[in-house]
Amino acid sequence: MLVRRNCKYAFTKVLVVTFAICVASCVMGASKTTTIPEEVKVSIHRRVEAAETVGLVVGVVDETDRTEYFCHGTVGLDDDGPVNEHSIYEIGSISKVFTCTVLADMVLKNTVSLSDPAEDHLPPDVKIPSRNGRKITLEHMATHTSALPGMPSNFNPTDPLNPYASYTVQSMYDFLSQCTLERDIGAKYEYSNLAMGLLGHILSLKAGMSYEKLIVRRITQPLGMESTVITLTPELMAKLAKPHNAKGEVSLWDIPVLAGAGAIRSSAENMLTFLSANMGLIKSSLLPAMEMAHESRADTGSKEMTVGLGWHIRDNGKTRIVWHNGGTGGFRTFAGFVKEKKMGVVVLSNMNISADDIGFHLLDNSYDLKKINFVSKVLPQILDKYEGDYRMAENGNVFSIKRRGSQLVVLSAGEKPYFLFPRSETEFKIKFSPMRVSFHVDENGSVTGMVMNMPGDKKVAKKI
Repeated sequence: MLVRRNCKYAFTKVLVVTFAICVASCVMGASKTTTIPEEVKVSIHRRVEAAETVGLVVGVVDETDRTEYFCHGTVGLDDDGPVNEHSIYEIGSISKVFTCTVLADMVLKNTVSLSDPAEDHLPPDVKIPSRNGRKITLEHMATHTSALPGMPSNFNPTDPLNPYASYTVQSMYDFLSQCTLERDIGAKYEYSNLAMGLLGHILSLKAGMSYEKLIVRRITQPLGMESTVITLTPELMAKLAKPHNAKGEVSLWDIPVLAGAGAIRSSAENMLTFLSANMGLIKSSLLPAMEMAHESRADTGSKEMTVGLGWHIRDNGKTRIVWHNGGTGGFRTFAGFVKEKKMGVVVLSNMNISADDIGFHLLDNSYDLKKINFVSKVLPQILDKYEGDYRMAENGNVFSIKRRGSQLVVLSAGEKPYFLFPRSETEFKIKFSPMRVSFHVDENGSVTGMVMNMPGDKKVAKKI
């Protein structure tokens, strides 16, 4: 395998936006023009500068099973370590295509049938809703045509920052027993985390093992995807790209019951292996099952879009893209391929802002990259003045201010870091929060302190 890697991850303290590029190339064959064009690299850089991500990794695999990566940013706001193709991300709903690959494999091995009613594979006392004499099948759940809602109505997280962690198997069974379907089964596409989570649960019951063990045994172990798991070992945790939203760092999501809908974690390197197997670039006994999952089976109601088993298919008449994206509290991901081109793309971001446009653009450049507006109009040399430690007058707590590209980040012991966004050269805000932070500058231009303003509350800190 020929590997070409461009890792761009340094932030420079200069007046103009520049690239600090670390290039590591391992050439084992004839050289070839890069498959990641300059406009994509520029877009990735701008997303980091505009705080649309903290660390973003893009990987591309081509018809020779040659891979190329472009990485920019860091694993966290408080960690200058660069992201790379080995960094671990929550892939969210891309887990659904793993679930449906196992389903297809079980079908081809005559373990289950797509036409099997879901209730046939659940305990006898568990009731599944039906409508007009028709029952929900495994295929209905795999194609989002089951008529089950997107989420169960009894989903009431005890921890909003880790919402799926407290949802139990019994809670799911209780909901299914009292659920009334609002439309005919198979009549309409409606994306459902509940249905796909239930499908994963059914497959694990049928196999007599946990969902994670099922995925490992059927997919990741045969393909050598050692970094694709649900439970992170200490070694994989050390490679984690920390999750973020617009405010700052957030929690990982644990999804025990609805794992088939979004619990998997992986790296760009492993995900390209998965895409290579889907395109037949590497030999795998899973290829028949994977190809079965790629077949269009239902309309979605959206132009150009159909759905297979888990996978979505975007066909504009020129390019047929098989794809899925994912999102958890602090990650956004994309995986897709064009089998005719034998080209696959993975995009992993540790910020909950979509980067799907990068994936689609790489697979078909008629799909535009979104325009990235820089949040900051404050020159870097001004932001640099604010870097340092500040002690609160009332309680002695110390806050550290650091610059990340065109943004300031607030760090405090025991607190997760968060972004500051400029309103002027001296006043900043936190997204989705009423807090305002302003800096005091004396007549000599030196920063002497800052004020953290909340409605009805003002806290003063001196720079130390």
